[in-house]
Amino acid sequence: METLEKKEKEISWFKTRTLLTSSTGFFTDSYDIFIINLVMPMIGFVYYSHNDNDVPARIEGIVKGMASAGTLIGHLVFGFLGDICGRRIYGVELLIIIIGTINCATAASTVKGVSVLGFMGVWRFVLGFGIGGDYPISATITSEWSSTRRRGMMISLLFSMQGIGTLTAAIVTLILLAIFKQAIIADVKSLDYVWRLCIGLGAIPAVGSIYLRFTMPESPRYSLNVNHDVEQAAASIAIEGVMLQEAAIEASKQRMFNPFDNQKLSHWAVFRAYFRQWKHFKVLLGTSLSWFFLDIAFYGLGLNNSYILKAIGFSNKLTPFETLWWNALGQIIINVLGSVPGYYLTVIFVESWGRRTIQIMGFTMCTILYIVLSTAYTQLRDNSIPAFIAIFTLAQLFQNFGANTTTFIIPAEVFPTKVRSSAHGISAASGKVGAIISAFAFNILVEFNDTYPGEHAFLQETLGIFASIMFLGLVVTILWVPETKGKDLEEFEEDYVPSKYNVELTRFY
Repeated sequence: METLEKKEKEISWFKTRTLLTSSTGFFTDSYDIFIINLVMPMIGFVYYSHNDNDVPARIEGIVKGMASAGTLIGHLVFGFLGDICGRRIYGVELLIIIIGTINCATAASTVKGVSVLGFMGVWRFVLGFGIGGDYPISATITSEWSSTRRRGMMISLLFSMQGIGTLTAAIVTLILLAIFKQAIIADVKSLDYVWRLCIGLGAIPAVGSIYLRFTMPESPRYSLNVNHDVEQAAASIAIEGVMLQEAAIEASKQRMFNPFDNQKLSHWAVFRAYFRQWKHFKVLLGTSLSWFFLDIAFYGLGLNNSYILKAIGFSNKLTPFETLWWNALGQIIINVLGSVPGYYLTVIFVESWGRRTIQIMGFTMCTILYIVLSTAYTQLRDNSIPAFIAIFTLAQLFQNFGANTTTFIIPAEVFPTKVRSSAHGISAASGKVGAIISAFAFNILVEFNDTYPGEHAFLQETLGIFASIMFLGLVVTILWVPETKGKDLEEFEEDYVPSKYNVELTRFY
């Protein structure tokens, strides 16, 4: 079936502009989320000298978890708003991110009462809310503006900016540490400038792209399949000089005359009717649970890489500056060798291998690698730190050349236009439930063995738990996650309403 796309013009300037606009936001999202992993040790040196220069595990878990809590709510709110109000709400979430970032960077303690981390926790919640809104809207817009043969590549390119953002956070930290080296050595409290600059600089890319977001036109698929506005869809497509295909218009008209699928019905009624069918609900269950299991390990380790590096002795140095320097350097090594290549391997192979295949492979490899890290933890830590880092980095690679990317791609493709943003938001929110569990539980879990307080003595067992969770993600993917490779989005508009309504329509017409 011919659709909105023009095969001879797969990648146009407007598609490139759309990708760049969305990617800038994702760069900012990732930078803001994972910079906390690098600044938290600095905050420990500045504000917790009385606690051996470490932020207490419970406080740290809450501060890290607040962003995930805000993100969860942002996923749901903006996911549903994207379907109810249209994709034109794009840009509001980035404005929230800018406000949250600036206030995180300028957080301060009161004379009595709320501490700097108390205020930072509140503003990281606001920041997370904006980041959460970015996921479903950016994914949906990129999906709906992309051609069938390049859709997976375009969405994975968008998501790959998460790796670039994380890497940039580590590089910026290293640069600022070098600039303030003498001041830090002379007075460790000078780190108060460094961590604020590390966070605040994350707002610059967001400010630079906010105009482009607010001026994005409505998605032609939303205009056609939800509003049944052929003229508006044609106007959007005209930006690229592409004409609407007659088959797509006719399909929209057929749906327009469907009394159940009419836009006068509330989004909630349409949403319930679609997902009350098991064949559709199991897909939502698959995309949600696979993202949930993935994020438990991804955020559990991603937000705590500094403690992994410290536990194995890589960044456990004699002076504050050396500790922070080697911590940032370790983050760069992990990202350059593992995370970033993983994202771009997905970009290269997603169209030829398929999303489901890559997700199955990623979960399988992560299960195996975490088992190796857990069972051989002591031997690797005591005898070969480079080997530990190599295996750990390989696990990061297969998280990104695997489920971390594909769990973002598949929900943007496998659902019909009327519920695509909502379903993506729910899937992403499920992932954030896993991230919240990790953020609040990881620092407590690794200290479960209190024989050696502050040494993360239970880390070996925690890695084994992550291996089990990765295996559960593999099972869910095999059972309920479909393949979307090579399928036109129009295919997912078919069989939209329950069969009983189709029977009634047949009789009526």
